[in-house]
Amino acid sequence: MELTGSVPALTAAYEVIRQPLGEILPRLSAVLAGSVPHRAVAELSTHCAHSPFKTYGDAELTGRLSTAHLAPLLASGIPGRPWQGTLAGVDLPVLAVTSHATLRGAVLLLVRDGDAAPVDEPAAALVQALWDVVTSHFDRLAAEAVPGALARSRTAAGTRARVIAELGEACSAALTGVLGVLRSRTLDDAAARATATDLAVSALVELRAEAERDQEIAEEPAAQAFARLADSLRPLVRYSPVRLELGAPDSARTVAADVAHTARAVVRTLLLRVLEQAEVSRVHIGWQLTDDVLRATVRDDGPGTLTHDEVAHGGVLARLDVLDGRLDVDAVPGWGTTVSASIPLRISPDPAPDPLTSLGERELEVLARLALGRRNRAIAQELHISESTVKFHVAKILTKLGVGSRGEAAALFHTVA
Repeated sequence: MELTGSVPALTAAYEVIRQPLGEILPRLSAVLAGSVPHRAVAELSTHCAHSPFKTYGDAELTGRLSTAHLAPLLASGIPGRPWQGTLAGVDLPVLAVTSHATLRGAVLLLVRDGDAAPVDEPAAALVQALWDVVTSHFDRLAAEAVPGALARSRTAAGTRARVIAELGEACSAALTGVLGVLRSRTLDDAAARATATDLAVSALVELRAEAERDQEIAEEPAAQAFARLADSLRPLVRYSPVRLELGAPDSARTVAADVAHTARAVVRTLLLRVLEQAEVSRVHIGWQLTDDVLRATVRDDGPGTLTHDEVAHGGVLARLDVLDGRLDVDAVPGWGTTVSASIPLRISPDPAPDPLTSLGERELEVLARLALGRRNRAIAQELHISESTVKFHVAKILTKLGVGSRGEAAALFHTVA
């Protein structure tokens, strides 16, 4: 189906972003196929901690694509100006669109048939607009550190890190062994030995470069992550008598993007809770990094009466639990309260997957209301849909979660979320 006009485009955007996270790229590809026929699609999304590089489509083509192909396009791409050309190593015409809806940007690549005509301006603009919507949606999920998305992120990040490490060690050992043999002076044919040595050295260099590219995309410098937090906090006290003091981390280390997102979301929530107190004139916020933990602290000079239960609302514990984090509260009456959120920097082995990640956005909305005890009619009125649609969503929710009743689904939601 070819999309024309603003209403079909908006409908298409909605249909894409309402999919479960793992199905968004395939759905985006299907939506764009009518306007821009293509054989494969790939994305490099710096906001995505668990799998920044994704592909979908012709297996022969997707197998030839890598981060190395998209990283230069991301670096040189200009938002709002789609690029068309031939990609080295693929030798087919491509359309690339870059979005800066996220801080470090994201690029989408459509690989087309060899005889395909250039994409016209309206179609390229549609691809750009949909990609901006998708990346804005992802950025919101990342910035808010939504527990369901966060759990999926951490699970996939652990798997990816383990696979990269295992492959890297295996390839490095094999190439190092080959080099050792090739450098032996007991072998004949110096020209062949020199050529093979150069190939092995190049492979080692590319292997290390790929690991560095993956780290650069999936991680964020701690100082830069804290600066982003500071920018989001200053407006909260702009018209308040409270003085905000910021203690940036004294470290050149990088942290996983999901850790940075969670720390920022938790600190913002804690600051708002602290500001609700009377007699607060100063709040100090700082990050400290050890070998294993990022510790974010919010310290005030208020009455010193805050309790753990009072500061744990607003999704704080749900976000920390996903990353095996901890919340500590030290309140001294008359002196103030110090709240510390500790988040491990290293991924725990085999983290448990979050069952809610299989649900689409609308299904999550229905489940959240179902968990509050709402009946179908009330849910339909709140979401502006029909009761029959609610029943359809409830049936799908029960199937996807593997439970037999609304009560079991509600209990599972409260356990996870």
